[in-house]
Amino acid sequence: MYSCNDSTYLAEKQLTHDLSYNHDLDNNDNFSPDNQWLVYDTRTEEGGIAASAKIEKVNVETGEKKVLYALPNNAEWGPGAGAVSYSPVDNSVVFIHGLMSVTQENPYQQWRRTGVIINDSAPNVPVFMDARDITPPYTIGALRGGTHRHEWSGDGQWIGYTYNDAVLKALEDKTGEKHNLRTIGVSKRNMPVKLEKDAQGDNVSGEWFSALVVRVTPTPKPGSDEISHAAGDSWVGTKGYLKPDGTRQIARAFIGKVKDKNGKEVDEVFVVDIPNDITIPGEFGPLEGTDTTFPMPPKGTVQRRLTFTADTPQAGCTGIVRSSADGSMLAFLAKDAQGIQQIFTVSPQGGPPVQVTFHDKNVEGSVRWHPNGKQISYVWEGSIVVCKIGNEPFKNRFQALTKPTNPSPSNLVWSHDGAILAFNRIIEDAKTGKSKQIFVIKPSNVGN
Repeated sequence: MYSCNDSTYLAEKQLTHDLSYNHDLDNNDNFSPDNQWLVYDTRTEEGGIAASAKIEKVNVETGEKKVLYALPNNAEWGPGAGAVSYSPVDNSVVFIHGLMSVTQENPYQQWRRTGVIINDSAPNVPVFMDARDITPPYTIGALRGGTHRHEWSGDGQWIGYTYNDAVLKALEDKTGEKHNLRTIGVSKRNMPVKLEKDAQGDNVSGEWFSALVVRVTPTPKPGSDEISHAAGDSWVGTKGYLKPDGTRQIARAFIGKVKDKNGKEVDEVFVVDIPNDITIPGEFGPLEGTDTTFPMPPKGTVQRRLTFTADTPQAGCTGIVRSSADGSMLAFLAKDAQGIQQIFTVSPQGGPPVQVTFHDKNVEGSVRWHPNGKQISYVWEGSIVVCKIGNEPFKNRFQALTKPTNPSPSNLVWSHDGAILAFNRIIEDAKTGKSKQIFVIKPSNVGN
């Protein structure tokens, strides 16, 4: 076990200074393709994303701020706009948008939202990404609820997300039985899905074709690989992962909730291989779903379990599963033999997990890979820490980049070139109270 005693902390630059509202990076991919801008939402502590009326960006050198999207009549119940990410290949952002039909009685909810894209050159011109159809018969290529925490693929042709289903939420309310489960979907570019407008405004046309790719059930069989919840997801590599036959496979890694042999819930790491064509129904049911079942994955979708901690003394994995850029390693959080939360990696093709960190106290989170795949950054004991991947003694592999603080920094994100690390800090002011602000550091000796 090792503690941190490095006193050569990096200079921090505060980019946002308006203490009257939050500037939330939200664990997303916030850097513009040219690394000059960071995009964020303005959610409140009380109202969350529903109360976020703006999507903004800030220049990393000058601190200049620009509004990309604003909801002029947003209320505390929505519609709301938040959890925003930049495309890595063009100047577009994607974010959660609550339904325009929200009211105080029928507010923003997990199953009442969609994804919206804004191009920098056309602020306030929303492009609705995923189609939404809750009126039977349902539509192939549309979903029936709410997409969340949207993430672009490395080539900008796909967007992945978590998902909750409005049709099954209504069934849960009607029957009292569990049906409102979280799962994972993807949308593919340049495949529009058009819908007729409904009187309530709950159905939305989308410019991308959408499908769910992970199967969930409210009653997983104990000891099986069935799951009741899927989240903590991200793309595997910028171009997928390399298969033994030399081809590349696009995939999303995630945390799935299984039941151990005694029926206790345990979170494990999974991966789902995604076919290039998501328009062909698979063996488990229709792409568009039914009144009593989720939309089902396309043909060629393969869901696999990668970790098997359920029968060990330190069961469970957590965090967002993060992939190295080449797709060869997936990083996640789990407890070591002493019960301390550490970073582990596992191959998307399976095999035994490898412990990366060996701290004497829990790794807090915000795990992100440096773009070169040789280091992982995270928060530990109130500091931003970077750890090299390798076989050197751990004390030689990790370094604290910022001084310890309470509250801890959060929401780490690297620029595409690995030259800048951005993060959030909570700043407390006597007049305005607490607010979340954006800071950056430039770790010049990291990545060499």
